[in-house]
This record gives sequence, structure tokens and C-alpha cells, in this order.
Amino acid sequence: MHDLKARTIRGGLARVCAQAAGFILKVGSFMILARLLNPRDFGLVGMVTAFSGVLGLFRDFGLSTAAVQRKSVTDEQMSTLFWINLFLGTAVGLILLTMAPAIAAFYHEPQLVAVAAVLALAFPCNAAGIQHATLLQREMRFTALAVINVVSSTVGVAIAIYGAKAGYGYWALVWMGVAPAIVTTIALWLITDWVPKLPRWGTEIRNLIHFGVGTTFTSLLVYAGYNADKIMIGRFWGTDAIGIYGRAFQLVGIPNENLTSAVGEVAFSALSRLQDDPVRFRRYFLKGLSLVLGVMVPIAVVCALFADDVVFVILGPKWKEAVMIVRLLAPTIVIFALFNPLGWLVFSLGLVRRGVQIGPVLAALMIAGYAVALPYGSTAVAFAFSTVLTLWVIPHIWFCVRGTMVSVRDVLGVLIRPFGSAVVAGGVAFGARVIFGHFFSPFPRLVLESAALFAAFFGVLLLAAGERSLYFDLLSGLWKPSSAASPNER
Repeated sequence: MHDLKARTIRGGLARVCAQAAGFILKVGSFMILARLLNPRDFGLVGMVTAFSGVLGLFRDFGLSTAAVQRKSVTDEQMSTLFWINLFLGTAVGLILLTMAPAIAAFYHEPQLVAVAAVLALAFPCNAAGIQHATLLQREMRFTALAVINVVSSTVGVAIAIYGAKAGYGYWALVWMGVAPAIVTTIALWLITDWVPKLPRWGTEIRNLIHFGVGTTFTSLLVYAGYNADKIMIGRFWGTDAIGIYGRAFQLVGIPNENLTSAVGEVAFSALSRLQDDPVRFRRYFLKGLSLVLGVMVPIAVVCALFADDVVFVILGPKWKEAVMIVRLLAPTIVIFALFNPLGWLVFSLGLVRRGVQIGPVLAALMIAGYAVALPYGSTAVAFAFSTVLTLWVIPHIWFCVRGTMVSVRDVLGVLIRPFGSAVVAGGVAFGARVIFGHFFSPFPRLVLESAALFAAFFGVLLLAAGERSLYFDLLSGLWKPSSAASPNER
């Protein structure tokens, strides 16, 4: 574990590079598909994914997280977990297939029966590769995981664009949801060269299942809190409304989805190996949080100040109703950049019960906010989403860090530097728009606004806020020689 820092930095770089490629790919697909398809196409698929997303939380019952968090896992235990995952993935797929008529009746859209039936295929396909991905993550082979993610995403996007251009409508989006699962699992089996053995039950497996149940229950409640808005809008306002709201929500979610998932895999693996070293654990966590916020805060400011240009450039002119929704949801980019790392902290320390306690409170507050706002339309729901999360920030931080080696002051101390830098940078960028914006069309104007904001932000952050040492430390870690991993580190 003496070279954990260098391996963590390299693994993080590999994942971030892959997610950068994924970000470009996803934004490119947004730009193309939003112009080839209409809000109703996205709305139909979004109606099903609101339900399939819930079921997706049960595809491995948190067992992959449990396997990564454990200090050591035997080959027999990994094999048993594989068969459990495969059973659960198949069962979840069959449940979605069975639910298809009810989903169609709920939304009054008969086409959803076939959509749900095809999307159900993704569950057993994903389940067959979960433990292979876990094995790579435990070995910190993040470059291999990165390559697989990029290749599978590229295949999915290519199929979707071809289908949209060929006139298949929403089916292009359906197959984009299934194809990556198939490609990913095939690639994982080929790269790991690990074949599971017959299952063997024991005390350790039961302990892993107990951990997995806790993380799954937490994820279920949090998912319900974050996604009930889409179900409610789809049911009461129809396909066009959920198509526009869902696309705006996805657009705002791209940065966190790409970066925090990339950094999160590496950070969770590293923090899980530092459970017994509180000083290093605290230092690693705060550095990871600083990096995530350093990227997410300026992106949130861009979405808040220049949502009109962001929507026009990425989605196109027919999506102008999404502008206000993007602007209202922009603060959640920063909030999730705080909440996701706190999740790494809680689960890497094995504090599963804490997640189970916080989940119902957060879900209840979010759903109550949606219910109050729903009669006033999707824009009001977006306002409720951001407002409730903003009011919940301090209680959430306190609940997650209490009794750990990290304090509320630590977290707020990390936040204040990028937040202060963003205030200055936002003023500079907005000034550039006022002075020069009328000379440009939306795309070059967005480039100007973003360039001014990021230049000012990182200038203040590195020179005035004292963050230079963090980034220089990362660069030096990239060049530090890494010793070979011990065979016992699996």
C-alpha cells in the first residue's frame, strides 16, 4: 500500500481521461440526437427508464460495492457473488418485463410495453459482468475499465445515431440503452480472463450480503427522491413535458455523471484501503473533494449564467423551453459534487446504517417538494428540486461526517475556495458577455463566456486561493515510479 498514492493518481487520470472522452461523446450525441428526434421520443423512453432505474438498483444488491470495500475477498467468494448477481439481474429483467403492461397503462402509452421489454435485456447482460468489473477495480486496473467504458459508449451512440437517421424514432434511444451492456460484459470477460466457479456459501458471504442490502436500500430511497419528479411530470403533464424536463436534467447531470463516477471508483477503492489510517484517509478524502469541486463549480456557473447558449448549442432551437429548467437545476451540479464524495466517505468506512437512516428523510423532503410544485408545471418542479437540496446541504454534511475523521469545518473549508473563485469568475464572464456577446452567434459566444470564466476561475483558485500545491502534487504523482502490485493485494 506504500505506492497507493501514485496508483490512485494514475488510476484517477485514466478514469478522468475516459470520462472526458465519454463527456465529449455524450455531448456530441446530445447535439445530434436532439436534432434528429423530438421531445416525445425522449419522453417515451424516459417514462420507462424512470422505473427501470429503480430496478437497476437491485441488479447486484450492492454486492460489487461490498466486494470493493472489503480488505480481502477470496476467489470462492467472488464466484458466489457472480452467481448471486446473475440471478438478481435475470430476476430484475423479468420483473420489468412483467411490469411493462402496468407501466403502459400508468402513462396511457401502449408503445411502452415493447420499450420496457427490450430494455429488460440490459439487466442480465450487465449482471454477467459486474464481478469482473469489481475484480478490475479491486486491482485498481482503471485504465482497462476506462477503455471498456469508452468503447461500449461509442457503440451505443453509433447505433442510436444510425437508428435516428434511419427513422426508427424512440427505438434508437432504446437500443442505445441496451447495446453498451452487451459490449461491456463481453469485453470484461475477455480482459479479466476470470471464470467463476460453483457457488459456496459461508459467513463471509452473508456479511457481504448484509453490507449490500444496506447500500441498496439507501440507493433505492435516494433514487426515489431524485427521480420521482420525472414519474410525476410524465404522469400529469405528458410526454413532451417529461421529454424536455428529462433532457434538461440529463444535460445538467452530465458533468457529475462523468467526473464523479470516474473519480469515485478510484477514490472509493483507495479510501477503503485506508480505513485504519485516519490521517491519510482524511487527507485523501479532502483532496478528492477539492478536485471534484474545482471542476464542478465553474460548470455550474456556466449553466446558471449562460443556460440559453448552452441549450441552443447542445440541444438546438426547438428545445428553448429547457433553458429555464437548466438554469434552475444548475445549483445541483455543486450540491451533487458535495454529496457524492460524502457517499465515498460513508461507505468506505462501512457506515451502512448511516445511509439507511438518511435516505428516508431525503426522499420524503424531495417528494414533498415535487408534490407542492407539480400543479405549476415542470419549471416549478425544477425550482423545488434545487431549493430542497440547497436547504438540505448543511444537515447532510453534518450527518455524514459526524464521528469520522472529517469535520463539517473541513468540508466547508474545501468548498469556500472554489465558491469564492466562482463569484469572481462569474462576474468576469458575464462582463465579457455584456461587452462582446452581441458580436457573436450562440456557439462562439458560449466559447467566449466559458473561456473567460474558466480562465478567471483557475487564475483565482491557483494564485489567490492557495490551491497550487494540490495540483502540483497531482502532477508529481503522475511521474512517480510505481512498484509492481503484490499478488496478495487483490
